[in-house]
Amino acid sequence: MKKLATFLLLVSFLLSCSGGQKAVNGTAWMFKYIERLDEYNPLMEPDSRSEYYCPVRKKRVNWEEKSVFNPTAVLKDSRVWMLYRAQDKFGTSRIGIANSRNGTEFRRNPVPVLHPDNDTMKDFEWEGGCEDPRIVRRDDGLYVMTYTAYDKKFARLCLASSRDLINWEKHGVVLTDRKYREFWSKSGAIVCERDGSQITAKKVKGKYWMYWGDTDLFMASSDDLLSWRPMEDKKGKLTRVMMPRPGLFDSRLVEPGPFALIKKEGIVLLYNSANSASSGDKSLGADAYSVGQALFSAKDPSKLLARSDKYLLTAERDFEQVGEVANVCFLEGMVWVNGRWLLYYGAGDSKIAVAEMKE
Repeated sequence: MKKLATFLLLVSFLLSCSGGQKAVNGTAWMFKYIERLDEYNPLMEPDSRSEYYCPVRKKRVNWEEKSVFNPTAVLKDSRVWMLYRAQDKFGTSRIGIANSRNGTEFRRNPVPVLHPDNDTMKDFEWEGGCEDPRIVRRDDGLYVMTYTAYDKKFARLCLASSRDLINWEKHGVVLTDRKYREFWSKSGAIVCERDGSQITAKKVKGKYWMYWGDTDLFMASSDDLLSWRPMEDKKGKLTRVMMPRPGLFDSRLVEPGPFALIKKEGIVLLYNSANSASSGDKSLGADAYSVGQALFSAKDPSKLLARSDKYLLTAERDFEQVGEVANVCFLEGMVWVNGRWLLYYGAGDSKIAVAEMKE
C-alpha cells in the first residue's frame, strides 16, 4: 500500500508539473510555429562606436560594445520601438532603444534610456546594471517596464514608467518586503490583451497580474501596475505556479518571455527555458535555451491548465549557437504588426534576432 501511495503521489506531481495539457482542448490554444526572418538576422549586433558618459564611472564608455540582446518591443505612433539590453566591456548592462517603421529595420538611439546612476537605485543596479526589459502599456497611455537590477550578487525585479519611452522614472524593486531584500527575482511578464495592433495591460478579476521568476514561476498582483503584491500561501511563502519538467526541453528552469496574452482559451504565456544536462531532452545540448508555451486560466491566472511538450523555438542558426553564452534563444519582445506577430529575441546572449509567429 505504501508503494502504491508513493506512486500515485508521484503521478499527481508530474501531472501538476505538465499542466495536464492533453485534457485542455487539444492544442487549439497554442501558437503553431515560428519562422525566422533570416534575410534580416541577426537584426542587431554589438557596436563599439556607441558612446555615452557614465555618471557612475565618471567617464565615457562604449556601452554597446560587448553584446546586445534580450529585447522587448511595443507599437507606438505606427512605429515599433525596441528596448534592449546592451553590455559594455566591464559587463555592465544598460537599456537602449531603437525604432522601426516596418519592424525589421531599426535605427538606434545613440545613448541608453535606462541605466545605473547616482540615484536611490544605485546599490541595486551597480555594477551589474539594468537588464532584460519587458514593456506593457496601461490604458491611460503610461508605459510600464519591468527590468532586472543586478548588483553582481543578487538579481532583483524592478519597475520603471514613461510617457514617451525615452524618459523613464524608476519605481524601485517589486518585492518590497524586507524578507525578499536578498531574494533572487527577475523577469516580469504582465497579462495583456490585444485590440487591433494595440497591446494593453488587462485586469482579471479587478487586478493586474504578473508572472515572474526564473527556475520556478511565481505571481504578483497590482491595482495600478506600479505597486505589486507577491502571491503567497498561508505560511507566507511564495506560491509556485509553474516548474521545470524532467525529460523535456524545460527541465532545468522556466522563465517568463514577453507579456502574457489573453486568448479565448485562457492566458497564453510564452516562456524561456533551459535544458538539464542530466535529466533533460537528450536531443538538446546541456543548458540549451528554448521557448515553450503554457496556458493559464483566465478565471484564475495562477491555475496552470496546459503546456506544450515541444519547444516553439530553440538554437539552430550559427548566431544562436555561438556567442557569449552558447545555444541561447531568449524571447522577450512581441508585437502585432500588419496582421502578424513579430518576435524579438536574444541570440547567443550576444545579438538580437527577429521571427514571425503563426497563430
